Amino acid sequence: MEAATDTTNAPEPGSTSTPHEGCATEDYRQAAGTILLAATPIGDVRDASPRVVAALEGADIVAAEDTRRALALASRLGIKLGGRLIALHDHNEAEKAAGIVEAARGGARVVFVSDAGMPTVSDPGFRLARAAIDAGVPLSVLPGPSAPLVALALSGLPSDRFAFEGFLPRKDGEATRYLQDLATDPHTLIFFESPRRAAATLTRMAEVFGADRAAALCRELTKDYEEVRRGTLGKLAAGADDVLGEVTIVVAGYARSGRAEDHVGAVLALAAEGMRLKDAAAEVAAATGARKNDLYKAALAAR
Repeated sequence: MEAATDTTNAPEPGSTSTPHEGCATEDYRQAAGTILLAATPIGDVRDASPRVVAALEGADIVAAEDTRRALALASRLGIKLGGRLIALHDHNEAEKAAGIVEAARGGARVVFVSDAGMPTVSDPGFRLARAAIDAGVPLSVLPGPSAPLVALALSGLPSDRFAFEGFLPRKDGEATRYLQDLATDPHTLIFFESPRRAAATLTRMAEVFGADRAAALCRELTKDYEEVRRGTLGKLAAGADDVLGEVTIVVAGYARSGRAEDHVGAVLALAAEGMRLKDAAAEVAAATGARKNDLYKAALAAR
């Protein structure tokens, strides 16, 4: 999801030291015939673990979502990628996964990295992982940075139950319907979003979830300009026009309430999609426990 372009703490030009100087590479040597999904920094290069560094240096094949970003990461780490570098992204993963798995079956050490963060989390890697599992090829993960978990921890919202929803559909109607399906989900919800759509998405969330729902807008996580804005969806939407950088939005889960005013936004959102207002009030009442007549009257007044 995130492009780790921050050069924080990169080695000085001409320097032979790295953030992991002194680590014994052999201590982290990858077993032959295995595939590793490696988490990479989402901003600060120091978040690359010694195991990831050793795997990138010792791999026979480094598969990368973007080969240029993989080379840039290696440069920032002060290392050289081992073996062959190949591209594995959304457009070719289904085609190339089988060949990579066969290479691992033949004894190759394979490491896959997405642009930043954990592979398979709104990033390529799932098809490769599935192909390895189906073929009985050993698959493991080198854990590390993950924007959804960082944002969740920073949000101050409940973390005992949460759901990662990734990016919303691009079409307005589909995005609204997607959110409507989540309107009564009790889990804390985590979304990715582009900065140019952040204000519109927060506005839509305020309309569907309710403007008073607690949320947090997190941007540029772990980078020099990291920022977390906490407040209600309505408040965050009103101030999101200036958002820059990679964005993660965390929204509090639904708290069951019988108050009609807490659910007017959901009724109006359904009505905006073409549903009769009475039918919309009935549907929301069934999901929330609010009184249908109270919801209908409140929605009429709010129109």
